[in-house]
Amino acid sequence: MTMRKIKKLTTGQQAIDGAGVHLTRVLGHDTVIDYDPFLMLDSFDSHNPADYIKGFPFHPHRGIETISYLVQGEMTHQDSLGNKGTIRSGESQWMTAGSGIMHQEMPQASKHMLGVQLWLNLPQKEKMAEPTYFDITGHMIGIKKTDTATIHVLAGEYDGVKGVEPPHIKATIYDVELQAGKTITLPTKPEDNVFVFLITGNAIIDGSNISEKTAVLFGEGDTVSITAEENNSLRFILCTAKPLNEPVAWGGPIVMNTREELNESFKELDKGTFIKHNAAHLG
Repeated sequence: MTMRKIKKLTTGQQAIDGAGVHLTRVLGHDTVIDYDPFLMLDSFDSHNPADYIKGFPFHPHRGIETISYLVQGEMTHQDSLGNKGTIRSGESQWMTAGSGIMHQEMPQASKHMLGVQLWLNLPQKEKMAEPTYFDITGHMIGIKKTDTATIHVLAGEYDGVKGVEPPHIKATIYDVELQAGKTITLPTKPEDNVFVFLITGNAIIDGSNISEKTAVLFGEGDTVSITAEENNSLRFILCTAKPLNEPVAWGGPIVMNTREELNESFKELDKGTFIKHNAAHLG
């Protein structure tokens, strides 16, 4: 067993996106190489519906998967081809944009909107895959409880408890609730890139005190160890996947491998030929 050490810390910055959604942008253009294949991470944490109620009206995506996960709150989604649904506290929506889709995500007013959206890159050979929606409702999320922690397995497997099987990149994603003063050690695949994002609460990792809303990228190894502060519980997301090591051409909501592919995508948007397939709703 080789414990992974901290390789990089990435602190979220306040931003406004969509039609006026206030959020914390953690991963983005500057972190693409280090966090490969994870492209973007936005954090939502608000008790004021005015911060997010305008949502993300219809917009295009191509070449990526988007994963929205709500610890608390409610969000409706809909695409230009008729798929629609709602996720609530403890649920997730996994969308493969693939060859191209128009969709919208609209947070609903709630006492507390708390969650994340993650962008996962698609490998070059699967950039133009058929778009799909994959609702991950509560009964599809595996739960492992110990004396000190609760591990929600969104994707992958933990100690015999399974979440969903991702359609393209075989990412592992956990939502972990850790009691105050306790430590959890989690196994990871040696070949994977691994990071955690501290949703609520500060953590002690590799001897360092890390503030909430920070992403912690780990170096080589096969396990990670995270400790909650003595008097405060901790909640964090663990994300792992094998890096693609492919070139990235990223323009707004579209991520391809070359500038030429990116330019062609925007030309197709202008010409009205962007949508290549009907999206399938798998959830």
